[in-house]
Amino acid sequence: MPEAVIVAVARSPIGRARKGSLKDMRPDDLTAQMVQAALDQVPELDPTQIDDLILGCGLPGGESGNNLGRIVSVLLGLDTVPGTTVTRYCSSSVQTTRMAMHAIRAGEGDVFVSAGVETVSRFEKGSSDSLPDTQNPLFDEAQDRTRATAESGTDTWTDPRADGLLPDAYIAMGQTAENLARLKGVTREDMDRFGVRSQNLAEQAIKDGFFAREITPVTLPDGTVVSTDDGPRAGVTYDAVAGLKPVFRPDGLVTAGNCCPLNDGAAALIVMSDTKARDLGLTPLARVISTGLTGLSPEIMGYGPVEASKQALARAGMTVDDVDLFELNEAFAAQVIPSARDLGIDPFGDKLNVHGGAIAVGHPFGMTGARITATLLNGLKAKDKSIGLETMCVGGGQGMAIIYERLS
Repeated sequence: MPEAVIVAVARSPIGRARKGSLKDMRPDDLTAQMVQAALDQVPELDPTQIDDLILGCGLPGGESGNNLGRIVSVLLGLDTVPGTTVTRYCSSSVQTTRMAMHAIRAGEGDVFVSAGVETVSRFEKGSSDSLPDTQNPLFDEAQDRTRATAESGTDTWTDPRADGLLPDAYIAMGQTAENLARLKGVTREDMDRFGVRSQNLAEQAIKDGFFAREITPVTLPDGTVVSTDDGPRAGVTYDAVAGLKPVFRPDGLVTAGNCCPLNDGAAALIVMSDTKARDLGLTPLARVISTGLTGLSPEIMGYGPVEASKQALARAGMTVDDVDLFELNEAFAAQVIPSARDLGIDPFGDKLNVHGGAIAVGHPFGMTGARITATLLNGLKAKDKSIGLETMCVGGGQGMAIIYERLS
């Protein structure tokens, strides 16, 4: 059975939504630049041999509609290359790599583009809640319950299914973080210290040139070139973060200092069969070992990485101790801390998000999976390590994980 290998990775800088460096970039144009950059790294490959361009997008509407994946292939002049758009919200561009791996292992193709994009700046209402009228009214009661909880108190979360009620499938991600923090006993101090850790590690990574090695500059419509992330802040201290007010509940724990911002960005991988890579004389960057995908209540979606990671590890015949580096997407410190602890990983240790994470760098939903792959492979190479596990929680109540072996 052929193995799936990564032969090229390109990711854009990450811009702050609505006011950042990429606010004037359409998602299709931004993605096209990243796919072309990835292809440029593999001049041995005839692009017409690509079997599919699979693009992840968390919220594929508006400018991200009309099957954005196909639009990108046409923009690049690859009319014979089919394209599709996939959404699994925060893990959309892990899903695209998973799909490429499955096709390769099934013998139904040798070359795939796995890409991801989100440009929150371009959402019609400037919000992830840009299409409220599409929500099923059967969840209205559940949403009323979420609002009442947010307004009246911070009781420990209990599963509404136990009372025969629907969970809130449209619950705001910040409310899920508040639920999980209380369910798992995460303190505001730990959350704030984790947020500071993310910023400080990202600041050091920038000074070390770490992110510069993985970022592909973006050319804006006016010709300006953007080559650095907007997000990481220099000199962040615990005292400053501890003074921030809660965002989602009056007496809540989640603040702007311990959760990710809204962002814009795109990334692309070239996923190939190991046999095709050998035929082209390529040395792959990494091999896809296994993936995991699980579901749980939407109201505590942040705990998704736990079972997904366990599943991926079991499929790989590995344990947590076999993994050299972990990248657990920092949607909220409230979910990273309990997920890491329950997996047996020190959230403040030297294996988890060691160059900072989404709290500092940003989280463009559809891009994040591919961005984390770039950072994970970059980190494994920088530290001369072999095995990396990438995982994340997913809006709507899911978890996803993927394990890589670095090859070069």
